[in-house]
Amino acid sequence: MSTEQINDISEEIWKRKYRYSGGGNIPADKTYEDTWKRVAKAASASEKDPLHWENEFYNVLKDFRFLPGGRIIANAGTARTEATMFNCYVMNKIADSIEGIFDTVKESALTQKQGGGVGFDFSTLRPKGSMILGCEAESSGPVSFMQVLDSTCRTIMSAGQRRGAQMGIMRCDHPDIEEFISAKRENAQLKMFNLSVAITDKFMQAVKNHEPWELVFGGKVYKTVHAEALWDQIMKSTYDFAEPGFILIDKINEMNNLWYCEDIRATNPCGEQPLPPYGACLLGSINLTRFVSNAFKDNAEIDFAGIANTVKVAVRMLDNVIDMSNYPLEAQRKEAESKRRMGIGLTGLADLFIFMKIPYGSSQAVDITGKIMQTITYSAYEASIELGKEKGVFEKFDAEKYCQGRFIQSLPEELQQKIREYGLRNSHLTSIAPTGTISLFAENVSSGLEPVFAYTYTRKIRNTTETDVSEMRINDYAYKKYCEYMGGELIAVDKLPDYFSSVDKVTPEEHIAIQAELQKYVDSSISKTINIPADYPFEKFKDVYVKAYESGLKGCTTFRPSEFITGVLIKDDDKKKQHKQDKNKEVLNLNNRPLELEGTTYKIKTPLAADALYVTINDLINADGSRRPYELFINTKNLQHFSWIVAMTRLISAVFRHDADPCFLVNELKSIYDPNGGYFTEGVYVPSLAADIGRIIEKHLSKIGMIAKLEHDKSVSPDNASPISNGHSSNLMFCPQCNEKALLSQENCLKCLSCGYSKCG
Repeated sequence: MSTEQINDISEEIWKRKYRYSGGGNIPADKTYEDTWKRVAKAASASEKDPLHWENEFYNVLKDFRFLPGGRIIANAGTARTEATMFNCYVMNKIADSIEGIFDTVKESALTQKQGGGVGFDFSTLRPKGSMILGCEAESSGPVSFMQVLDSTCRTIMSAGQRRGAQMGIMRCDHPDIEEFISAKRENAQLKMFNLSVAITDKFMQAVKNHEPWELVFGGKVYKTVHAEALWDQIMKSTYDFAEPGFILIDKINEMNNLWYCEDIRATNPCGEQPLPPYGACLLGSINLTRFVSNAFKDNAEIDFAGIANTVKVAVRMLDNVIDMSNYPLEAQRKEAESKRRMGIGLTGLADLFIFMKIPYGSSQAVDITGKIMQTITYSAYEASIELGKEKGVFEKFDAEKYCQGRFIQSLPEELQQKIREYGLRNSHLTSIAPTGTISLFAENVSSGLEPVFAYTYTRKIRNTTETDVSEMRINDYAYKKYCEYMGGELIAVDKLPDYFSSVDKVTPEEHIAIQAELQKYVDSSISKTINIPADYPFEKFKDVYVKAYESGLKGCTTFRPSEFITGVLIKDDDKKKQHKQDKNKEVLNLNNRPLELEGTTYKIKTPLAADALYVTINDLINADGSRRPYELFINTKNLQHFSWIVAMTRLISAVFRHDADPCFLVNELKSIYDPNGGYFTEGVYVPSLAADIGRIIEKHLSKIGMIAKLEHDKSVSPDNASPISNGHSSNLMFCPQCNEKALLSQENCLKCLSCGYSKCG
């Protein structure tokens, strides 16, 4: 299939993401065939009969039947000798020392430099305020060191083309868990992180039994809380802010095939791969849209034999990639080669349901989902057993212990017997990962296991410069095929049959039913977002997570549009609007400065300059005795930045006098990062001097009670028009890259339908 035969978005993605431009003695890709042949040839090079396997690999790639992870498509067979083909990693167990922490910073930077997303467990770091032996100082706690890693990731991202992605995890019994839960909404930092709480079975039982819950570190109880209160705190944060996520760490370890030789404490950034320290995940997806015959007819059928055969070839291909990939760290290589993990999943599930005329989430859909994933998993294990016979089993294989694993015991007895007798090549074989970009590449099939969000939408394409932008209308693959089936003309979305189930028609219970059915046959985990309506009651929302726990899931991520999430369009009621208008009128009458004002002076001492800065904030006292900031001055002996300081003080003072809600200044200033690095002050990492001034303003606004008064009045009413025509715009946020209202939460990741931005890289 040549590029001319592919629809526009596929060609656009190919050119920008996967096409090799040539280098050394390797020619450029001119067509899709060149790309597939390049990958197939590289993956078959180590085979005894490379020509045979090159042809086999090419055949599963050429019609998008198998979609390897994007880094494999982009890097295999190129001159990029230092490129990794693994998308995501979990970093080392962080030692509770300054040396251990900064070893992790260095190793994560090296990993991100090659494009790998990383996950961390911060539960190993002592809590904030605990004493550090030998220097008579107090620890600043895990969250402060997360800020260092956040800054590192942001810096690495700014130097490369791929966005950094990080997962931060903390156990539910760590003394700093309450700070961790709200860490991202306290300021504009930690934006390079997804956050998840590691939930234990013991905690869930304590919640159900209304028991107290001890927060412990190093055998010492730091605090005792009510388990229900902590549960409600997690749930309320997730309900309002869509974070933190929820990983069931005991279930993960209980179902781990390598339960006997590893302790898993973290996942990769999107959660589909729970991994041990230095673990890496190699991914690929079966494109289900290529295995349906007689689409849209009553006799539509799924080609299960075709799925099974494609899986067997895919296992061999990914196993070869393990040996041909580069690794940022030698420890990652040893980990990958000793266990030979891979994660084969699926994409196009929702489109397959449409071809079969079955609504997403229905009982029939759940039944078919189980049969498909069972076919993928059983075929993958069969292939790995055969590879083990041919090439040898993975190094950490212990037949007796491996076959005692809970997941292995769920396999058919025939497969279990083969594993006992012959072993297998790969410790883990299945995972369902986000497939946003590769699904677009495959003619915009529905992404992963998710329902279709929009059947038609507009996407912006940047051409030669930032301002040279064109627009492209994008159609879902099944929608496009249905229009062709009905005669070729595009059909209005509201005229589609009922089995075109979009995300707004799928209930949380139906989301869980699909995910739970898949999890029965997935030996790793699943990246998925459960979309929750904005008006969904909080008590029912909590039941979603209880249901996820009881259904055997390994994790759960939800997204509910709310006024607390920056960029979500929430309509204010008339009373709130009138209140804000009245406050603005009040502020606009404050321009005549009184002769005397009361205020507070704060000292900032930084390692960036020998002389301290003194920040004075003067307040106006209202008739009711409340205060609001009126002006800000900065004094210092150091005249190096005099003009910058004068400009900043005048601008901040103008905002104080003319904006009823100057609190936004805090986030704006605290999100400024100095490329030369920041510093610690009062136990908190500050990324720049401007951010330190933001911290002082935040401190002052808290002192005079202003933040508490205004923190719930942060809804926005931008004028941006949504590019989505399905009527789902209320579930969208504004993209930080293109500012269009086209950012959705899907597959545990934020993605922009307009410009292609992805938080997960």
